[in-house]
Amino acid sequence: MANRTLASLRRKAGYTQASFVAAFAREAARLGIDASVSVRQLRRWESESPPPLPHPSQQAVLEVVFGLPLAEMGFDVPAHRCSDVEWIGHDGDVKRRAFVTGSGAIAAAAVLPNQHGPRIGASEVAAFRARLADLYAVDHQSGGIPAKAPAERLERELTHVLSSSVYTSGVGRELHTILCELACHRAWFGYDSGPPEAARTACLEAMTAAQLIDSPLLQVRALNTLSLLSIDAGRRWEAASAVENAYSLARRAGAGRTVHLVISLREASAATHSDDLSGARRALSRAVSYVGRADADTEVPRWARFAGPVEVDYATAAYYTREGHPERAVSFLRSAVAGLGGGYTRNTAWYRARLAQTLLATGEVEEACHEMTGVLDACGGVSSDRLRRRLRAFEKAAVRADARCVRDVIERIRETR
Repeated sequence: MANRTLASLRRKAGYTQASFVAAFAREAARLGIDASVSVRQLRRWESESPPPLPHPSQQAVLEVVFGLPLAEMGFDVPAHRCSDVEWIGHDGDVKRRAFVTGSGAIAAAAVLPNQHGPRIGASEVAAFRARLADLYAVDHQSGGIPAKAPAERLERELTHVLSSSVYTSGVGRELHTILCELACHRAWFGYDSGPPEAARTACLEAMTAAQLIDSPLLQVRALNTLSLLSIDAGRRWEAASAVENAYSLARRAGAGRTVHLVISLREASAATHSDDLSGARRALSRAVSYVGRADADTEVPRWARFAGPVEVDYATAAYYTREGHPERAVSFLRSAVAGLGGGYTRNTAWYRARLAQTLLATGEVEEACHEMTGVLDACGGVSSDRLRRRLRAFEKAAVRADARCVRDVIERIRETR
């Protein structure tokens, strides 16, 4: 008798035989498992009686794709293939091994106490990941304030799924990883839009979650945001400690140059705000070195892809401003503004507002007003508390200049409140 169960599962998941083979390959790559399947082999699984048993690496991928143990896919699975303790928790507990020996269904349900909930597999994980990726676009285009609401909705849905659904340990790890990345997002949104207390709480949640899933790179991401929050709070020692821990974790994870570049930028910021200008120069030198070698990176986390020459120019400008030479900062800020590509509307407004402030500090009043007018023209759709603070800082500094362009810009700034 043909394996109608597997064929039915595939069709319900929306796959043709060819698209399932492609999805299988993607999931194997994501899991880091050396496994593949051909259309011919899939046809044998679905048509032969009894169907040939997938080998263990194929089993691991199939169980993640469908969110079911192999025994529930129409295969006759030997007992020793149903009792692998690692697939429900990796705790090596001999007593648990005895408890789960036998039914694959028990092993699947052991992930959660409620074994009657909906099954969650790779397709549901992919949908959550797509929504997580959408948050990057909202943040880059419109700022942290409008990104908060969809992030909170996604968190509620993920929490509900984790507490009321049935899934394999592989799928569970993916869901926990998404929840951790979401906490990292919320920490960043809080840095951009406040309140700082909520941002710090989200940051600490992300660090804890990253430790629980043993993801040093996500710990690095959370520590990078913590360093920024610590600088704003005047906790310079904490910012420096976050940077040192981020370096250590990045080395442990074998992270590439781009991740190290992000950390060096945070190091430069922490040193600059602490008036450790020699330390800031060293960090900037590291950043320049990492930028020059970043092309060799074969894989860059999504959260680190923004980093490049633009951010090094911006950090260099901050160094010169802190050193008391705003005129030297201007050329680096111009380069940073010019180098930002499309899709970074919020950052463009940030950087251009800083350029306007710096031009004002050098006495270039008309040019400063021109840059700030450009910010005001372009930032109508951006909701960012940090940007608002920069507009207010420009207003406060500009009121001392007696020029028509200044009065016009100040009036427009006040209209944005």
